[in-house]
Amino acid sequence: MTDTRALDPQQLTQYAKDFNADRANLVAANAAVASGVLTAATDYKGARSLPRDFSIELKQGSITNQRHSGRCWMFAALNTLRYEVMHKWNLDDFEFSETYLFFWDAMEKSNTYLENVLATLDEPTDSRIFQEINYGPADDGGWWQMFAALVNKYGLVPKSAYPESANSKDSDAFKQYLNSKLREFAADLRARHTAGATLDELRAAKNDDMSTVYRICAISLGEPPERFDFLARVNDDKSDKKDDAKAKENAENGKSEPKTGKDERKQIREFGITPMEFYTKYVPVDVNDLATLCNVPMASRPYGKRYRIKFTANVAEAGDMEFVNVPLDVFKKAAVDQISAGHPIWFACDCMQFSLRGAGYFDCDTVRVDQLFGTEFTFDKGQGLEYGDCPSNHAMTLTGVNLGEDGKPNRWKVENSWGKDNGEDGYYVASDAWFDRYVTEIIIRKEYLDDATRALLTAEPVELEPWEPLTKRSR
Repeated sequence: MTDTRALDPQQLTQYAKDFNADRANLVAANAAVASGVLTAATDYKGARSLPRDFSIELKQGSITNQRHSGRCWMFAALNTLRYEVMHKWNLDDFEFSETYLFFWDAMEKSNTYLENVLATLDEPTDSRIFQEINYGPADDGGWWQMFAALVNKYGLVPKSAYPESANSKDSDAFKQYLNSKLREFAADLRARHTAGATLDELRAAKNDDMSTVYRICAISLGEPPERFDFLARVNDDKSDKKDDAKAKENAENGKSEPKTGKDERKQIREFGITPMEFYTKYVPVDVNDLATLCNVPMASRPYGKRYRIKFTANVAEAGDMEFVNVPLDVFKKAAVDQISAGHPIWFACDCMQFSLRGAGYFDCDTVRVDQLFGTEFTFDKGQGLEYGDCPSNHAMTLTGVNLGEDGKPNRWKVENSWGKDNGEDGYYVASDAWFDRYVTEIIIRKEYLDDATRALLTAEPVELEPWEPLTKRSR
């Protein structure tokens, strides 16, 4: 008797016959096998419909590069803040130290993991909740609120005060062995609990464990600075014009002064400043004055509610991650309003869907895999989230938008953190349709929220289990 669950050889023969009977399949196979699926699926007409000019565009600093690490959420967040710093203090360029927050994030996630272990001592190790807690104790990924929690506790430093290292640029080995050690600590704490140790005794053991965690982090990344010196040069257009006028006057009077080549721009100088002092003095943004908006169109996650996902904190005392779920029109209006007012936006998305990393496009009409494979991809946004097809896996920064004749957006400028060799000098263009479909989170200043959305920030949250689909940590 034929097993109906098995692939039938006769059916396979028919599949091959049908495939070879269609010339389009043969052409598509030649292109995809030789060049790869994405290159073969690229539609030049789609790309040409997305020019890289924008009616509203923010002037940003040099493109950043997270290298082989899952720090996109930090880079995107710091890119939004450095824009504000550059324009507040009239700097040509500026970059924060991403490694500084990376160090403290590893410490805080380790601490929170061990606290979560203590909170679930009687859970079987194969229970769903413990599996979620134990999946990646101190993995790289994160959300904006994790970033805000770190800044609130540790402040910020410029890159010069704590530069990149081999293990911040390629974090795999560092995090592999840190996670292994944390799981060993978890097993030890659970064994002590079974043997009758008190919670106070377990916490004392946890404190000893955290000393080892600090050692691993400090060896991998170097110790973070408690104080540092800072120097930046301010662009002073008035001084430049005054110097030009003086040079012109001297030339007219037959005078000349030797050029020294000395940089005479005004300096900002600090000696022995702390990270928290630097943040409060030089960053004109309070990270607590921004809110996380989601657009998750799922029947099980109604709009107009505040959601909190259990066991998602990085800083234990800061609490779990919270999101306000709003309809797409509210979501998008807030984004347009904030960029129009001159402020970039942290956002999270599925960066793999209909994406050309090298060419710098996010667009379904440019990546025509439907045409290449001869099949439609029909999931809507809600279905994609419910079935885990398009989770948020990357955070970037919106630095521009193009508004059409009707005043509505039709494309977005995206600053990435993959270096200037990806996209066009590090920047991407996203179609508005792609934004609607694959962008799930934006971070908005509360002043650009409508009254109804602002009221949700203090509403009683609906608590979700960590595996319930809403949004995922960005890497």
